[in-house]
Amino acid sequence: MNFKDKLKSEIFEAVSAAAEELGFDVYIVGGYVRDMLLNRPSKDIDFVSVGSGIELAQKTSERMGDTTKVSVFKSFGTAMFKQGKMEFEFVGARKESYRRESRKPIVEDGTLEDDQKRRDFTINALAISLNKKNFGELIDPFDGVQHLKRKMLKTPLDPAITFSDDPLRMMRAIRFSSQLMFDIDEDTFEAIIENKERIGIVSKERITDELNKIILSPKPSYGFNLLFHAGLLEIIFPEMVALHGVEKINGKGHKDNFYHTLQVLDNISVKTDDLWLRWAAILHDIAKPATKRFDQKVGWTFHGHEDKGARMVSKIFRKLKLPLNEKMLFVEKLVRLHLRPIALVKATITDSAVRRLLYESGDHFEELMQLCRADVTSKNHDKVSKYLRNFDKVEAKVKTVEAKDKVRNFQPPVTGEEIIKLYDIRPGKVIGELKEEIKEAILDGEIGNNHEEAFELLLKLGAKKGLTIKSEINE
Repeated sequence: MNFKDKLKSEIFEAVSAAAEELGFDVYIVGGYVRDMLLNRPSKDIDFVSVGSGIELAQKTSERMGDTTKVSVFKSFGTAMFKQGKMEFEFVGARKESYRRESRKPIVEDGTLEDDQKRRDFTINALAISLNKKNFGELIDPFDGVQHLKRKMLKTPLDPAITFSDDPLRMMRAIRFSSQLMFDIDEDTFEAIIENKERIGIVSKERITDELNKIILSPKPSYGFNLLFHAGLLEIIFPEMVALHGVEKINGKGHKDNFYHTLQVLDNISVKTDDLWLRWAAILHDIAKPATKRFDQKVGWTFHGHEDKGARMVSKIFRKLKLPLNEKMLFVEKLVRLHLRPIALVKATITDSAVRRLLYESGDHFEELMQLCRADVTSKNHDKVSKYLRNFDKVEAKVKTVEAKDKVRNFQPPVTGEEIIKLYDIRPGKVIGELKEEIKEAILDGEIGNNHEEAFELLLKLGAKKGLTIKSEINE
């Protein structure tokens, strides 16, 4: 099988000529070859040379007019440079061996065959020659092409050794399976189960990087089900596994919140590729195990799971080494508010309730509604349609109230500085109390969201607190 016709790009000609000049053999290996056969786009190309990858990168860059800067990583024996959106990495062929307590390999120079043997999966061990004698020829020692056709993930060598040596490959197996919708070979999957405890030697950052890629795959539930059945999810994310299962008392059960969560995640993934909105879907019911109670009259309840769940977000983010910034706050907000629109559709929608929802959700109201719509997972199609129509009513009401009252992200029209000047008092608790009462009055619809009505209320509130006007302020 020859792919000469697909290698017309300047980079391939330059690498081939540079390798010839240096007396090296050189090959394209790994993801680019796999994706080319799958007709998927690629943003990076890995070149493996039987010789110094650093020298080859520098020589290639020279032949391309030295318009790009080569980054050299001597300790790893690699070099790379970019051209437009493409990234090119160069490394010498190598063979690896591992110590039991570490996933960092002992690296030695090797042949192309050695390099292909060390690859994680047969579909990533495919190589294409860039040498003049067989330019474009596919080198496939482990039947990777057949595994691509069968949509199968399999390790080149004994999977037990592959995963024991580098346990991160277990996460990568499930990540590739989820991204490509491939099956995992039976022996390969069994080896993941047998070696799952080895994931403990891998850093949280590397695990979470793979987990996020699973979350961003087209149908994330596919990857999560594999993580669950392999036993890896229990180790890396036990809070999610705690959602699994159905308990019954007096014939009354509740839905399996694990599979419900996966359905919500899939639902929202159809609408958005926002990683943090997908995380909100994963965590929206995370506190249900902790808040589960049985009531003889109504059955199972999960009162307060939205508030407790929001409080759990930071702990989970810290443990998984996710960013503790506005992304975390966004997820917290959506988890805390995810029942609010549902509550609105169950009763008469008042302007006050809508104002409060708009104020608390702020710029993220649209994402909150996406989550709420995804959260409707009943098998009763009529029930689903009814809820979605009710959400339409909520959104219509929100547009009306927002246009009229402009309360999204609003600040009380009277500032703390204005209160200090009016009453000639020092900054303190009383100023916060006054601003809070004005805010509540606006949200309740008692006064409009404008300075005139807010200032009039301030004077009344100040008088009740015994405050004396010391100086006038400009309105």
